Amino acid sequence: WCGFLLAALLSPRMAGLRVDFGLLLEPLGFIKVLEWIFSIFAFATCGGFQGETTLLVSCKGVVNKTVTAAFAYPFRLNTVVFNAPDPKRCGGTWTDVYLVGNFSSSAQFFVTLAVLVFLYCIAALVVYIGYKHVYQQNSKFPLTDLAITAITAFLWLVSTFAWAKALADIKMSTGASIIPGIESCKAAGTTCRFASVTSMGTLNVSVVFGLLNMVLWGGNVWFVYKDTNIHNQSNRISQSP
Repeated sequence: WCGFLLAALLSPRMAGLRVDFGLLLEPLGFIKVLEWIFSIFAFATCGGFQGETTLLVSCKGVVNKTVTAAFAYPFRLNTVVFNAPDPKRCGGTWTDVYLVGNFSSSAQFFVTLAVLVFLYCIAALVVYIGYKHVYQQNSKFPLTDLAITAITAFLWLVSTFAWAKALADIKMSTGASIIPGIESCKAAGTTCRFASVTSMGTLNVSVVFGLLNMVLWGGNVWFVYKDTNIHNQSNRISQSP
């Protein structure tokens, strides 16, 4: 699309900035603004998350010592280790304990798509507001916009459901269910109790914004389609006797 736009703007017959903010009140521009805003919330709520899970450990010479494992985006939990209960590591019975799972692919897919959508929306709004005449005169622009919109709607569907599944697994890998899998907690004289884990409400919100983006881009397909010559040709055929 950028190549088409550059070629069009270099054409003397079609070049020239014509700013018209009135398009933002039309569905095509208004939805694009919403898509831009929602993409910001999508990558901010997911990419900015930081949390920790906490256990209470009692072992040789230690009573209810708090041990924590801090995790964050992109959620490579298999690289996150709990700190030792004491300098002597419970008399040598405590070994490094890692969380389980690597969910970076789903998280990065979701956040990367949101960032790319954010940049695309800016470019699209520049074209809509300043170069609407170029967009309308060159039939390739609406068709390219339609293809990108349809593909983006599909990508939002895939990335959101992949991220939602990963989030469910992250909650399992940082919750109370991790204790039975910790070998150090099975040592004689050692007990472990789950204390807490950081609330993942913002991550739940990121999934909601993913779904909202999917709906927005899916609905936007129709409004972009109305600007294509395919829609115009079908209208002429239906109106002809």
